[in-house]
Amino acid sequence: MINEDCAIYPIMENFIDNQSFTAHRSVLAATIPYFQAMAMELLINFVYSGKLSMDVNNVQSVLVGAAFLQLQRVVDACCEFLKKKLHPSNVLGIRSFADSMGCVSLVQEANKYIQKHFVDVSKSEEFLSLQFKDIKDIIDRDELAVMSEEQVFEGVMSWVKKDNLRHALLPCLLTAVRMSLLTPHFLTDRVATEELIRYSFKCRDLVDEAKDYYLMPERRPFLQSFRTRPRCCVDIVGMIYAVGGLTKSGDSLSTVEVYDPIVGRWQIAEALSMVRSRLAVATMNNKLYAIGGYNDVERLNTVEMFDPKTKIWNKVAPMNCKRSAVGAAALNEKHLYVCGGYDGVSHLNTVEYYNPDKNDMPDKASLTKFQKSTVWYFFRHSRNFEPLIKKLRKHCTKVERYDPQTSLWTPMPSMLSKRCRLGVATLENKNQNRIYVCGGYDGATFLHSVECFDPITQQWTFVACMNVRRSRVALVANGGLLYAIGGYDGFSNLSTIETYNADTDRWTFIASMCVHEGGVGVGVSPML
Repeated sequence: MINEDCAIYPIMENFIDNQSFTAHRSVLAATIPYFQAMAMELLINFVYSGKLSMDVNNVQSVLVGAAFLQLQRVVDACCEFLKKKLHPSNVLGIRSFADSMGCVSLVQEANKYIQKHFVDVSKSEEFLSLQFKDIKDIIDRDELAVMSEEQVFEGVMSWVKKDNLRHALLPCLLTAVRMSLLTPHFLTDRVATEELIRYSFKCRDLVDEAKDYYLMPERRPFLQSFRTRPRCCVDIVGMIYAVGGLTKSGDSLSTVEVYDPIVGRWQIAEALSMVRSRLAVATMNNKLYAIGGYNDVERLNTVEMFDPKTKIWNKVAPMNCKRSAVGAAALNEKHLYVCGGYDGVSHLNTVEYYNPDKNDMPDKASLTKFQKSTVWYFFRHSRNFEPLIKKLRKHCTKVERYDPQTSLWTPMPSMLSKRCRLGVATLENKNQNRIYVCGGYDGATFLHSVECFDPITQQWTFVACMNVRRSRVALVANGGLLYAIGGYDGFSNLSTIETYNADTDRWTFIASMCVHEGGVGVGVSPML
């Protein structure tokens, strides 16, 4: 009688060129360490039935065996299972395992999780057990989701202090901490007093460099590097604020609504101090700025700032010019640029920026040509490229790029369609930032078409159209999706919202705003 362990099993059938292979289970288990008996049994059952039962106790063994047998369907199923089990306490181990198995999609998902949950991950035992090259790779990333650079510094210090042999590695790790982004208070009271830093010449040099950045603001343009550039995690889901705007009858509003993508619901938030429509909204240092606009009587030069922590709007320095239909963009979390617009008499071709450290708005470069209804946005498509601000021109296909270092405008490839009153945003898809423009008005028709610009190929391409024609539409990226908010369809102001998924190339309606009927300014603030 043949024992079950000695039985001959067809271990692969119809998976590789329609060939079948047979082997003794006991031989496989004894000679190939990858195969534990339980995992082998599950894989054999899968070959016969097409069904597989896995749990946290066997998934890694099953994945190893499936990879050896080239059962790609099983490998993919195991990876999807592990993606759902990611946690700050296990993500580093899962990433290491996935990397050893060549599971690219699981490695990428683990990397995104680490970036999104860095603060919690940095407190785990797995983090403290990392090799030097692995922790350096993590803290080098632009995409870490941190409320402040202090959290990165504390993670580094926890790792270094875990083992005395790591002390010598501190200077190298501190080069990846963006010391210039630390607050002066933290830099002086916490960093400069740390014993391991005080007794290291290299560490002290880094601290001095950061102090120089604060003490000599006039030299900051010459001190720009990756250590002065804020981190930005595009996978973090934020709260979407719809600010000001219009009622159904066309009156300006002071109302603010906020949308929580997790629960999928709009609710009323703290109102502005005055009514504003056709305003610009930008986010800088996790604060919202409501800029200019129209109050049903005149164009405005006033600016208000909202702090989600205190839930209070405060006035800041006004612009030098009154502006409605104005474009705005925050650059490097250091300056807030505003461009163009309409002052009630003429269309403007001037640019000015706001310095939060000085609370003022000095004039900056004028546009290269007289423009109208400009739209600006911040764009950084690689950590190796300096941030730029781009502008789309009225009733035409032209695009220009502004470099704050040189104060010069240069032409970029033209859009495929003429547009004004359009929405513009950048969205990361497949590890590449792309520029999206949607809707608008071409002088004859209200548009629902959407274009995408690839900075690598320098080409515009059409993607799926929105479900509704929208001019004066607000477009914002949040949590890997684009949100097209409000607008005007040629007949009425809109309260409807739709989201775009670049992976599926599809627009989907979500909950409409409660009060607003278009003309809103929109910004995203990280969830606190």
